[in-house]
Amino acid sequence: MSALAIKIYTDENVNPAIAEGLQKRGVKAWTAADASNLGLTDEEQLEYAAREHAVLFTHDSGLISIARKWVQLGKEHWGVFYVYQDDLSIGECIRRLKDYANILEAEDMKNRVEFL
Repeated sequence: MSALAIKIYTDENVNPAIAEGLQKRGVKAWTAADASNLGLTDEEQLEYAAREHAVLFTHDSGLISIARKWVQLGKEHWGVFYVYQDDLSIGECIRRLKDYANILEAEDMKNRVEFL
């Protein structure tokens, strides 16, 4: 069985330029707007990402608690990448996410929360 590449879904708190930059670098990435998911709750965003087998990238710290709660309840997700919105530039977010996509496989992120 071949390994699956990480896919990255960004919620509406993330600048769409990050998904665009990842796409230009060969990473499967899309935004909440691309998926017509603007206005969904945090839990609904994580549910969508889980259905798509995608890591959710967010600036919303509330998603960290939701992701951890899911694991405690035995509910699986495909991972969360988090960074406080003002900590990194758009370019640095793209670079770090691309590094993760180069190093890890989709299964490696299952039920994990990673801080950029």
